[in-house]
Amino acid sequence: MNLSAEPVIYGLVFIAVLVLVEGVYLTIFGRSISLNSRVNRRLTLLEKGTRREEVLEQLRKEMTQHLKARRVPLYALLAHKAQKANIAFSPAQLVMLMAGLGCVAFAGLTLGTGAGLPIRIAVAAAMGVGGVYVWVSNKAKKRIDLIEAQLPEAIELMVRSLRVGHPFSSAIGIVAREVPDPLGSEMGVIADEAAYGRDMSDSLKSMAERLDMQDLRFLAVAVTIQRQSGGNLAEILDGLAKVVRARFRLFRRVKAITAEAKWSGMFLSGFPIAALIGINLMDPNYYDEVSQTSVFIPACFAVAAFLIINIIVMRALVNIKV
Repeated sequence: MNLSAEPVIYGLVFIAVLVLVEGVYLTIFGRSISLNSRVNRRLTLLEKGTRREEVLEQLRKEMTQHLKARRVPLYALLAHKAQKANIAFSPAQLVMLMAGLGCVAFAGLTLGTGAGLPIRIAVAAAMGVGGVYVWVSNKAKKRIDLIEAQLPEAIELMVRSLRVGHPFSSAIGIVAREVPDPLGSEMGVIADEAAYGRDMSDSLKSMAERLDMQDLRFLAVAVTIQRQSGGNLAEILDGLAKVVRARFRLFRRVKAITAEAKWSGMFLSGFPIAALIGINLMDPNYYDEVSQTSVFIPACFAVAAFLIINIIVMRALVNIKV
């Protein structure tokens, strides 16, 4: 029994593509772009001597550039996630990065496998596009999760600032200085826009729509209503912080409860495919006796249909709306 090493090589090439895109990203924009930095990116840029208006212009450009490219064919599939992830690469740079990673993948497949030229071209293109898509998706998920975790503490910091007599604009500025990324830079942009004359309620609404977060919409609505009707903003935000924290705990609890079912669904959906690949690797002639029968092709379509139905049903069972 001879096992082929080509599937392992394909996997290693794809992992190399993911590592390479992260390395290029950090090399071009530096550690300030990383979400692990304790000092948010806005403050890092200001500490380098960049003027405040230039920092604001740069951050606003990064935050809105992908939304403007949603009408570009094919790129629309990536634009929404790239916007949530706040990828500093421009849309054109992301497309060039896909092409470059595709070339790297093609070189790796050429050196490591004996596949034909059309197969190598197709797989390399899929790895270039798929690698960037997976990378952007992971960035978006991580960033939104961090914002959801930071938001209750940020609102409570606003409440404490308001109770000691600071205006709301100063409370936003304190959050922008004290909270790390990603929320710190987002609030810093709102503080800078308010300093240059933009209504803070409009800035909060824009941020909520751009990130597509319900909790941020609650914050924007609360501030807007208070500005129009009056009232104790500190008490309003204090209640909102409790609601947001309770929602966050509920989301985490639902995620923990459904984790086992999600992994079971992934296993049940992936095991038939893994078994098929394993059988073909260990015994390529395993299906030769039945492949020429009249029911083989219909049976394959039936199995594929049942597998797709299984994926849809398992996903629906664990997709709990809160």
